[in-house]
Amino acid sequence: MTASRTWPPVQHERPYALSIAGLDPSAGAGLLADVKVMEALEVYGLGVCTALTMQHDADFRAVEWVALDSIIAQCMPLADRYPVSVVKIGLVQSLPVLAELTDWLTQTWPGLPIIWDPILKASAGFDFHAMTSQTLLSTLLPRLSLLTPNVPEVQQLAATDEAVWAARTLSAYCPVYLKGGHAEPINGVTTDRLLKDGQEIAEFPAPFLPDGEKHGSGCVLSSAIAAGLAKGQPLPEACATARRYMNQYLASSPGLLGFHQSLS
Repeated sequence: MTASRTWPPVQHERPYALSIAGLDPSAGAGLLADVKVMEALEVYGLGVCTALTMQHDADFRAVEWVALDSIIAQCMPLADRYPVSVVKIGLVQSLPVLAELTDWLTQTWPGLPIIWDPILKASAGFDFHAMTSQTLLSTLLPRLSLLTPNVPEVQQLAATDEAVWAARTLSAYCPVYLKGGHAEPINGVTTDRLLKDGQEIAEFPAPFLPDGEKHGSGCVLSSAIAAGLAKGQPLPEACATARRYMNQYLASSPGLLGFHQSLS
């Protein structure tokens, strides 16, 4: 439960979205990238830090985890003050920590949409979570409004090499947005998929860009979906808008760090 309010809740001309994620000093991924995306999509981004990382776009050196109590302590004044419309969770220390965090969130903000972008490995090559508890996942996933794995992540979460089948399996618990960037492009096109209740309900094809690899691209996509949900878009529309934003972002620079701007 949150503490008694000492300040009245504020209203704002933009909806509020909360990112609970790691701090990347290069600002290409994690908390800083999430808030950039939300700002570009006309949502006010709030941020809570789960990890201090020592990295840049091409090199990951170390991580210092923030304790669960400290994560919740950061959330509490925000819960007292701001009418948050959606929560996006990125890097967390472990599935047990994530389970306790989502339990607190669902008690504090009943019915609030929660997106989890399951960051299991840094784009610069650091493994965060080598093991996945299927039992814990089956308890955790029903609390989510959306899971946004890439191909290696969905394979690890479902313990299978068949990515689409894995996404179908996990979508029995919560909707799944399967990112297609790690799959081989077909005729120059990559395809993301939205699945729910074991069925594919939408596809989002996009041109493959040879120079389109970006540090933190998964963070960008999931926070763009969160922004759409915060603005009241239905999930398929929020995903379509996020894919358009991602296309623009991937084409914004030839390097590993992209540029954020409003959708053209």
